[in-house]
Amino acid sequence: MTLIDLSAAAHTAVLAASEKSAPVTDWPARIGWLVGIVLFVALVYWLMREGWKWRGTLQSDLPEPPDAPTEPGEATLTMSGRYHGSTTAGQWLDRIVAHGLGTRSRVELTLTHAGLVVVRPGARDFFVPAARLREARLDKGIAGKVLTEGGLLVVTWELGDKLIDSGFRSDHAAEHNEWVDTLNQMINTTEGAR
Repeated sequence: MTLIDLSAAAHTAVLAASEKSAPVTDWPARIGWLVGIVLFVALVYWLMREGWKWRGTLQSDLPEPPDAPTEPGEATLTMSGRYHGSTTAGQWLDRIVAHGLGTRSRVELTLTHAGLVVVRPGARDFFVPAARLREARLDKGIAGKVLTEGGLLVVTWELGDKLIDSGFRSDHAAEHNEWVDTLNQMINTTEGAR
């Protein structure tokens, strides 16, 4: 073996002994980041929940909506679809959360001469007496839900001394116009009788 071969072999042995591969994963740092992200998400969720509860506390002066009468009368119109929430009338981002009015859900609406029966599986049902109905219109949005123009049936009604807009979307959007016409006709007849 020549001197050059010995030198190359020694150099290769030194390189093999000194070279180490970089760690593929720094587990403590990765676990630390993961725990930090989970804690941050939990904090944001908790703050949102506390904000929702605080809004409910601020609206605690709002009376509970009445329950539907046992015999509301013959149905004028019925509709199944989605309840998208209630807001202060004219302020489509000021969500009402008191008494479960902020909870989105499926809905079965029934309009009778007594009023509007709102049945919500998994959420509190409520009733709007005919004398408390103020207006019906088509709109495009309500508190966190924006649809195409006219894609939302908005019913304005009175709860205590506050006017409330409630947003509904039928499974068959073609029904909206009939609801608006019938509700406004009923409201005008009721106001004329007062």
